[in-house]
Amino acid sequence: MTTTAPPAPIVLTRRRIWLIFSALLAGMLLSSLDQTIVSTAMPTIVGDLGGVAHMAWVTTAYLLATTIAMPIYGKFGDIWGRRNLFLVAIALFTLASLGAALATGFWEFVTFRGIQGLGGGGLMILSQAIIADIVPAKERGKYLAPMGAVFGISAIGGPLLGGLFTDHLSWEWCFWINIPVGIAAFAIAWRTLSLPSKRNTRKVDYLGVILLSTATTCLILFTDWGGKQYAWTSPTIIGLVVAFAAAVAAFVVVENRAEQPIIPMALFRNRTFVLATAIGLVLGLGMFSALAFIPTFLQMASGTSASVSGLLTIPMIIGLILTLTLSMRHITRTGRYKIFPIVGAIVTALGMLWLTTLAGTTPIWVICTMLFVLGAGLGFIMQIIVLVVQNAVSPDDVGTATSTNNYFREVGAALGVAVFGSIFTNRLVENLTTAVTANAAQAAAAGLDPASLVPAQVKAAGDPLKTAIVDSYADALAPVFWYLIPAVLIALVLAIFLPEIPLSDEAGMIARGEAIADTGQGDAPVAAPTDEPVLIAPTGTAHGSRDTTTRH
Repeated sequence: MTTTAPPAPIVLTRRRIWLIFSALLAGMLLSSLDQTIVSTAMPTIVGDLGGVAHMAWVTTAYLLATTIAMPIYGKFGDIWGRRNLFLVAIALFTLASLGAALATGFWEFVTFRGIQGLGGGGLMILSQAIIADIVPAKERGKYLAPMGAVFGISAIGGPLLGGLFTDHLSWEWCFWINIPVGIAAFAIAWRTLSLPSKRNTRKVDYLGVILLSTATTCLILFTDWGGKQYAWTSPTIIGLVVAFAAAVAAFVVVENRAEQPIIPMALFRNRTFVLATAIGLVLGLGMFSALAFIPTFLQMASGTSASVSGLLTIPMIIGLILTLTLSMRHITRTGRYKIFPIVGAIVTALGMLWLTTLAGTTPIWVICTMLFVLGAGLGFIMQIIVLVVQNAVSPDDVGTATSTNNYFREVGAALGVAVFGSIFTNRLVENLTTAVTANAAQAAAAGLDPASLVPAQVKAAGDPLKTAIVDSYADALAPVFWYLIPAVLIALVLAIFLPEIPLSDEAGMIARGEAIADTGQGDAPVAAPTDEPVLIAPTGTAHGSRDTTTRH
């Protein structure tokens, strides 16, 4: 009788982990950067391709595809393995970038933007889930911190790069730039990313995928169209709300009966997962609303271009990266995390409270300080919530839990920008009309129209018209933060009740008892100092066991 020897384990040395991490970071950078890089290039793109009347679809196609893809990649990564899916996501994103750069028609361009979003959603989710596979929760903070910083850097770098490419090269370079980065990320992942593939014998929840995609589509279109292309009370918007509610109800029924649900309802019986995901939702609602409104005010107050005004938000990103890095270092050293979401919610609320005092006469340096405080608060929460979610569930559900948490954060962001954007816009239109009417002669001489103001016109306008316009923006924006503060206070209450579960000292693959197949690439298995995050894959027997849905 012959026996087959178990697969030999390999050691993931620090060098190999950082090589893998570089590919993951490049993937997240590609995904997050393309959410913002077209903003400053948008007028030129739609003008060249003849799509001015349908401009919103450039952003909507990417956002819709990304949001739909998140939970699908998360679940399929859990049941089939993440390596091949990550490679597919990179390939989709890179090839779609090539297609977008070569597009000759508007709807052709929008189609490639949608395909980019399908790849981008996978890059965002799988990067975070793969780190959970190869790095224990106790060590994961040092990797999640740079991933969180990527989002902040992209918020500034995207519009700035888009403006520079459009002004000095061509808008196509917004997409050409993705190709070498995508190829490098693919090559590194192919050579170093040794993750096990799995064989799924249970029925895939395709009906759940369809229903979740339907609900997400209705929600994104509702937030994009409501109050802009269609009135909130129009049949189209009401129809989207009804269709969304019906799809969600059907989705819950299907998921409770599915053999392998795309989002297991058992996750929502996990107290830590529910609280952390709810914090992510309300944080997305407040954070992205602030990021959406503030640059517009800065453009009008300073008279700068869109790309330059983005530089004025750098203090917010510095605050975010600073507190994110410090908190993750502390968590890595002590294993304690609960205090940070609490402190973060308090600091964020104080930052928003300060922003309610915004006025047309507020000096730019004061506004930058306000943004630093706001960013510092957010940095205490953002990636910590991801770590908490991953640590609270079984390693078998890490991808699903991570994607679901990100999904609800995107939902919060979409709702926040839509609802509070509507409040801001309505107040702004009323204020601008009053300002122009009060200075009618000066406005007529300058050719100003309240419906088509640009920063250059405001900068060129003399007082008192210029001051009246800047005050109109400030008076419209400052009260919006009063509406956002309750959301942050809800996050504070949720953070207070968030359990503090000891961080796992096992990587996901070790906890599942999986062997890592050596591809013959990368490092040889070598010993390393005991304080290095070196992971040894077992040969097939699990080291202990965990509950399949929760960790207590």
